[in-house]
Amino acid sequence: MDKYVKVMGVRFPAITLERTVNILSDVIEQNRSQLFHVITVNPEITMACQKDRQLRSIIDEAGLITADGIGIVMVSRLRGGNLPERVTGYDTLLKLLETGNQKKWSFYFLGADPVTNQKVCEVIGEKHPDVVILGRHHGFFNPSEEDKIVEEVGSLSPDILVVALGAPYAERWIHKYKSKLNAKIAIGVGGSLDVIAGKVKATPESWKRSNLEWLYRLIQQPSRWRRQLILPRFLVRALIFKEGKAP
Repeated sequence: MDKYVKVMGVRFPAITLERTVNILSDVIEQNRSQLFHVITVNPEITMACQKDRQLRSIIDEAGLITADGIGIVMVSRLRGGNLPERVTGYDTLLKLLETGNQKKWSFYFLGADPVTNQKVCEVIGEKHPDVVILGRHHGFFNPSEEDKIVEEVGSLSPDILVVALGAPYAERWIHKYKSKLNAKIAIGVGGSLDVIAGKVKATPESWKRSNLEWLYRLIQQPSRWRRQLILPRFLVRALIFKEGKAP
């Protein structure tokens, strides 16, 4: 059984990316009747769920959460925990596509703008020809269109529903419709489809190894500076946070 580390009350399993994909592979092979919700939790979401009870409930009910951000890993280690590495939505999606290509898993892609949504499916189809793309829909839909989208996903029953609607909206959307989606796994992946489609540059491995992905993304997208301001606040609050006893 995997160990857990608490960061601001959120229980993160101490698992690697490889272990994450193995868990999700088992979920697909077990043919569970209930959707398995995967949430990659970053410092922003960790901070938000301190006041947002609904979001905290969604995280607590998830089938699996991962530490999406070096800040989460750093805090865990400074407090004596042992999160081995960060497990981002982007990296998880890439590994799921690689494994899915081997095992012929089926996917549905929801999110990004119309052009990017189409492009990402073309790119994936070329790189992973044995991945089954059951359907797709862009993320710029009206509330009146949601029922139709949910009905389509439910009728197709994909192994993995990939939702790129931004966090935490994607997590709320998955949770709202989880009883109707008929997917084995649903995961929010932030802006990952933009990167795979080539709309946004992927972070070079050297920057990732130096734990400077946040800086690279800020350079590429200066408009993110306001969001980055939460990082120092998170580090301070997380380090002085008094964790309760594990349930």
